[in-house]
Amino acid sequence: MKEMAFDYPKTHLFHFALFLVLILRSANVEGLNVGFYANSCPLVESITSNVVKQTLSVAPSLSGPLLKMFFHDCFVRGCDASILLDSPTNQAEKDADPNKTFRSGFEIIDRVKSALEMHCPGIVSCADIIALVSRDVVVQTGGASWEVETGRRDGRVSLRNEAFSELPSAASDITFLKLLFLQKGLSVKDLVVLSGAHTLGISHCAAFKKRLYNFDGTGDINSTDPKMDPNYVAALRKKCTNNNNDTFVQMDPGSSKVFDGHYYELVSKRRGLLESDAALLDDDETRKYVETHKIKGNQRSFFKDFAISMVNLGRVSVLTGNAGEIRKVCSRTN
Repeated sequence: MKEMAFDYPKTHLFHFALFLVLILRSANVEGLNVGFYANSCPLVESITSNVVKQTLSVAPSLSGPLLKMFFHDCFVRGCDASILLDSPTNQAEKDADPNKTFRSGFEIIDRVKSALEMHCPGIVSCADIIALVSRDVVVQTGGASWEVETGRRDGRVSLRNEAFSELPSAASDITFLKLLFLQKGLSVKDLVVLSGAHTLGISHCAAFKKRLYNFDGTGDINSTDPKMDPNYVAALRKKCTNNNNDTFVQMDPGSSKVFDGHYYELVSKRRGLLESDAALLDDDETRKYVETHKIKGNQRSFFKDFAISMVNLGRVSVLTGNAGEIRKVCSRTN
């Protein structure tokens, strides 16, 4: 497979890991189909699309959280909507800090679920709703469409500590990111392509403030991340003071509500907001992709790659067949 031709050390361990990737991808495809609800709920896609369209027309800032939610769900226990479950003791995935920014996004998923329950009760899983919503967000913000595989079922377990351990942090380096994606059955190309989702949305100062103040850990507030453009550092420091964690900035300044390839231009100029964005320049393959797609004329290629990587993401550890359940309400098990 061409997409597996990466520059890695020729070790038996890594070759075994690649073998596991292939097994994972093959296994996860079973039970997923385009048009899974064609007979049981034929209007599922149009109903979902209409809710997303209405939502973004009045709250365009929700595009980032709704797209990011799919990634956060699939990376913890697979794409099983475990991110939506409530916990009476605040110990579910949604209670972990990385997921607290999705509050309004959860309400939109509930809105879609309610509409679908009226049309075809007990048929469409919350996991599939998240997948469909992520596609519709991209389309509504200017990106290209793709056929979403459906047939996932919902999980019954959601643990706060797993969100901390399974999700990459804003400070993740390229070595950790590559290994984490590999563990999920995703390639290095999937990593750099899915990072392009950062073209939408915002980030709070707390996520990247270390890059602006005391980066070397010595207590020197003037110590900044040398991997970040100094002019960008200066601009960010005007918005994010040393004592400010709650202010937010656009992930893709000037284009944060439009799905496009501008993110790669920013990263190439050392203006990726998070350390995990900057890390894409620390690997030969990811850096090559960034440099190739920073050119506006290559945006169509990025759109095509993004569709493929989103399908790959949607196959991670899915529940199908008789596994799991179809929740009646997305925030609780039946």
